Amino acid sequence: MNFTISPKVFENYPDLAIGVITATNIDNSGEFPEVAQKLRNEEKNVRNSIDLDTFKEHPNLASLQEVHRAFGSNPNKFPPSAQALVKRILKGGELPSINPLVDVYNVISLRYIVCAGAEDIDACEGDVQLAYADGSETFKLIGGEEEEPPDEGELVYKDDVGVICRKLNWREGDRTRTTENTKNAIVVIEGFPPFSRADLDKALSEVSEMLKQYCKCETKIDVLTKEKTDFTLI
Repeated sequence: MNFTISPKVFENYPDLAIGVITATNIDNSGEFPEVAQKLRNEEKNVRNSIDLDTFKEHPNLASLQEVHRAFGSNPNKFPPSAQALVKRILKGGELPSINPLVDVYNVISLRYIVCAGAEDIDACEGDVQLAYADGSETFKLIGGEEEEPPDEGELVYKDDVGVICRKLNWREGDRTRTTENTKNAIVVIEGFPPFSRADLDKALSEVSEMLKQYCKCETKIDVLTKEKTDFTLI
C-alpha cells in the first residue's frame, strides 16, 4: 500500500511538503493523563499567544485559508482543522481526550498551528492519495448516515473506494477513522508555507516519539515533496 500525491497538487503548491508517519502494531486503548496535560499546556500557549479577534491573521492560518480558497472552498464555512481547533480554544473550549493517537497529533497541531490527521490503514482500500476530486467519489462524515460527496476540484484524501478526508483536513470520513481498536495508521502533517521544513521535521519527530511512548508502536517517517511524490506505507 502506497501514499501518493497527485503531480497536479504540486503544480499548484510547488513548495508544499507533506509529512507522513506510518505507525504499526499500535495499542490505542489506553488513557494517559500526561497526554491530556500536554493538550492543556498547548491550549494555554494558544490563549497566551493568539487573540480571538485576529487569530485568522496568524501566518499559518492565513496561508491555509488561501489554499482552501484556491480550490473553491470557503474557509469560514469549512475551516481547516488547525483553524477550527484554535477558534474552539480561544472561545473557552478544551479539546476532549479521544484516544492516544488522536490526542498526540492534536498536541502537535496546537503546538505548531498546523493541520494534522490520521487514518486507519487497515480500513483503507488500495493506495491512499492526496488529489483533486472528480465529484463522483463517496464520502460519509464520522457518525453520518448520508453520502456527502466532494465537489469536483476539491482537494481530498481518498483511496480506491472513496474519499476518506474532505477539503484537505477539514472533515474526516467515518470508514477510515482511528479508534481504540486501530492497529496500523497513517499520520499526515500538512506543511504549507510559511510552515517551514525544519518545523515539519521537528513535528514529525515529536509525534513519532510520543506514539512510540504512549501507543507502544513502531513508526516510519518520510516527507513528500514535488521531488518525491509517493511513500510505501506497508
